[in-house]
Amino acid sequence: MVKATFNGVVVADAAKTERVDGNHYFPPGSFDKQYYSDSNTHTTCGWKGVASYYNLNVNGKNVSDAAWYYPTPKDAAKNIAGHIAFYTNKGIKIEE
Repeated sequence: MVKATFNGVVVADAAKTERVDGNHYFPPGSFDKQYYSDSNTHTTCGWKGVASYYNLNVNGKNVSDAAWYYPTPKDAAKNIAGHIAFYTNKGIKIEE
């Protein structure tokens, strides 16, 4: 089991994640959307494609662009379509 916590709350947990570039990508359905809001941020990875971002809001604590995902990744990254990963340098803890 892998879980992501922020401000004392589990914001994602999964029996299995996809590991890419050292990050855990949590599958769709493993995260509770009540804590997430869409961000206007987008970045591009040469081999994964265009990433979109989520902000986190947990118990009154907000973090902008705390998680990212690839809604339509390139073929080389199809295994992470719809999965989310987190920035641990923004206060999100990943536990295996």
